[in-house]
Amino acid sequence: MEILLVLLFIIFVAIGVPISFALGITSFIGIASLPDIPNTVVFTKMFNGLNSFTLLAVPLFILAANLMNEGAITHKLIKCCTALVGHFRGGLAYANILVSMIFAGISGSSQADTAGVGKVFIPAMEQDGYDKGTAVGVTAASSTLGSIIPPSITMVVYAGIANVSTGALFMTGILPGILLGLAMMLVVFYYSKRKNFPKCDKVPRFEVLKLTFESLPALLTPIILIGGIVSGWFTPTEAAAFACIYALFVGIFFYRTIKLAALPRILIETMKLSSLSLFSLATANALGELLSYYRLNTYVQEIFAGMTGGKLIFLLVVVVFFMFVGTFMDSVPAMILFVPIILPSATALGISPIILGLIVVTTLSLGLVTPPYGLCLLIASSISGITIEESFKGTLPYFLSSIVVLLMLVLFTDLWLIIPKALFPAVF
Repeated sequence: MEILLVLLFIIFVAIGVPISFALGITSFIGIASLPDIPNTVVFTKMFNGLNSFTLLAVPLFILAANLMNEGAITHKLIKCCTALVGHFRGGLAYANILVSMIFAGISGSSQADTAGVGKVFIPAMEQDGYDKGTAVGVTAASSTLGSIIPPSITMVVYAGIANVSTGALFMTGILPGILLGLAMMLVVFYYSKRKNFPKCDKVPRFEVLKLTFESLPALLTPIILIGGIVSGWFTPTEAAAFACIYALFVGIFFYRTIKLAALPRILIETMKLSSLSLFSLATANALGELLSYYRLNTYVQEIFAGMTGGKLIFLLVVVVFFMFVGTFMDSVPAMILFVPIILPSATALGISPIILGLIVVTTLSLGLVTPPYGLCLLIASSISGITIEESFKGTLPYFLSSIVVLLMLVLFTDLWLIIPKALFPAVF
C-alpha cells in the first residue's frame, strides 16, 4: 500500500495537480484504507496544523507586502535604490538585488518580492537593453532573500515546528542574507563587463537625498520590526500585525496612494496568496499522520542516525535531500514532513536546531528558482513571457553563487551564531 500511495502522489504531481491537493488527496486515500483510523483524522490534523498563533504571521506578512505594493512604497524603494547604484554598469541589476534585500526585511515573503519588484524591474531592465533571461534571473534569484533576511515567513514556520526562538532564528539569517546579496552582486559585476550591461545616467546628489527621504518610511520598516522583536516589544506575529498597520498608515496618510475602496481587493488577494501556503501546511500535517502510521519517519530517522562522518557529512546530506525535495515541493509542507524526522539526529550530533533551521530554510529557498515547482521562477518568467527553461538558464549563475554561500553555512556553522548568541544568550 505504501508503494501505491507514493506512486499516486508522483502521478498527481506529474500531471500538474497543485502540491497541496496532491498531499491532501494522498493523505485521505491512505487513511481511508486503514481500518484502525477514522477518516475524520484527516480533517482534525489539518485543523490542528493551522491552530497556531505563530502561523498568524503568514497571512499578516503577506498582507503587509500587498499594502506596500498598493501604496507605492515598493516603487519608492525602487526609485531610491536605482538613484543610488543605477549609474554603475549593470546598475539596474544591482538595484534589483538591493531592493530585494530591503523588501525582504519588510514582507518576509519571496513570492511577494518577485511579484511586486518583478512587475517594475523586469520590463525596465528589458527596455534598458538587458536580455530577458538576465532580467528574470536577477529578479527570481534575489527574491529568494525574502525567506532568509528577517522577518521571514519560512523561518516563522520552522520555529513553530522545531520549537525554537523565532527571534534568535531571525538574527541568524542576517549575515547569510547579506552575504547572499553580495554574492549575487559579484555575479552582476562579472557579467556587466562580459556582456557590457547598460548603465543609467548619474542622479544629482540632491535628487538622491530627496528620494531617500521619500523612501524613509519603507527603509525604517525592517529596523522597527527587527528591533521590536529583539527588544521583546512584540512577538513575530505581533510584528507582522504592526507591519500591516504601519504600511496602511504610510500608504493612506504619508504617500496618499491607498484608497479605502481598494482594501477589499487587497484583502481578497491576501487570502488567495495565504491559502497557498496554509493549505499546503494543513495537508502536510495530515500526510504526516499517515507517514507515522507506516513508521516511515522512524525508518528515515534511523538512516540519518546511522550515518557516519559527523556533523559535516550530516549537514551535506541534509542540503542534498532538501535541495531535491525543494524541486517539487513548497518550503512549508517540506518542513512539516521532514524537519521532525531529522531534528533528533541533528540534536544528537550536537547541531544547534537554529543552525539546522538556517540551512534548511536557505536550501528550500533555492527550490523557489528550480524547475519544475520554483514559484519565484514561474512568477518572474510569466512577467517576462519566456519559458521556464530560458528563465532557469538566466537564473543559473546567481543560483550557483547561492550554492557557494550555502556551503559556507555548512562549513562555518559557529560564525552565523555570533549575532543571535549576543542578543539571545538565554536561548543557547
